[in-house]
Amino acid sequence: MADKSLSDLQAEVDEWIRSVGVAYFSELTNTAILTEEVGEVARLMARLYGEQSFKQGHEGSVEDLGGELADVLFVVMCLANQTGIDLQTAFARAMDKKTHRDAERHANNPKLH
Repeated sequence: MADKSLSDLQAEVDEWIRSVGVAYFSELTNTAILTEEVGEVARLMARLYGEQSFKQGHEGSVEDLGGELADVLFVVMCLANQTGIDLQTAFARAMDKKTHRDAERHANNPKLH
């Protein structure tokens, strides 16, 4: 899996949806699911790295966090597939934009030094 591109992963998600998932949920439903999954990431982050503690008997781990991040990625790929977005291309454009926009911004930020 480490050598798969975002395009490969999008195709894998699409194949899974069509063969196992039967059909995509609507874009609106998937947006709600994405919000739910991001909330699960936030819950784990607050407990693993923040001040909030786990309820007794409801511990979490970095592996759990990895699973939740993967769930976010899955839903993002569903939304990209549904809306005709090639994430490989979109990500390359986003990195180019960030690189040019922030070329000196972060280097000159005293909070980062």
